[in-house]
Amino acid sequence: MGAFKMRGATNAILNLSEEKKAKGVVTHSSGNFAQALSLAAKSLDVPAYIVMPDSASEVKKSAVRTYEGKITECPSTLQDREATANKIQKETGATFVHPSNDLDVILGQGTAAIELLQDYPDLDYIICPVGGGGLIAGTALTVKHFGNNCKCIGAEPIEVDDAWRSLQSGKIETNETANTIADGLKTQLGDKNFPIILENVDEIIRVSEEEIKAALKLIWERMKIVVEPSSAVPLAAIIKEKHRFQNKRIGIIISGGNVDLSKLPF
Repeated sequence: MGAFKMRGATNAILNLSEEKKAKGVVTHSSGNFAQALSLAAKSLDVPAYIVMPDSASEVKKSAVRTYEGKITECPSTLQDREATANKIQKETGATFVHPSNDLDVILGQGTAAIELLQDYPDLDYIICPVGGGGLIAGTALTVKHFGNNCKCIGAEPIEVDDAWRSLQSGKIETNETANTIADGLKTQLGDKNFPIILENVDEIIRVSEEEIKAALKLIWERMKIVVEPSSAVPLAAIIKEKHRFQNKRIGIIISGGNVDLSKLPF
């Protein structure tokens, strides 16, 4: 389904009892996790109920339907998403699976970094984007337990730098605006992933919108990889601080390629 979130969604469903699987799973997501939970559920013959904001792109809604997720649309506020998911939960008995603030999801996301370290055990850094915090929490746990003097660094748009501010303050911060091309990174940290991030992530590097666009173009043009803007954020961070990372062995988590081809910035 084009993103790392398939790992977390699959792990979360596999850890449910047979009784819970029969009743299905529910989540709220505007994009990648909606697709991930739908496809993981379809693969495991489990019903999936997906709450999507009415502002979500038709491309993403179409993908969810292809994976047989049952979509319920609602207004795009977090309160509306949560209320709609709660209603479905009560009506169906489905288990709620949070896109990033769920321990089974976090551990599933961490498997990407495990495979990276298996192939390249002597990395100095693993850098990944920060959105809702599931990927970086899983990556940070992997680096801590399987890395060899490796450090985990997050990369985040300046326009949505709530995780960077959260590391500074020691509490979960929010964003008043979310004006970034990296639409997958607009969500905020949660009470389960933030303590993991606070303890195990060395730092977060912030990048501008222009730096993200330049890195995105470089990946498409030179590496011939279709990635979404959120995936380019870690490379943008490395380029921004290239003198610091010179001669270091660096792994980058490329988080997804579900890009709307009609809205490319180049």
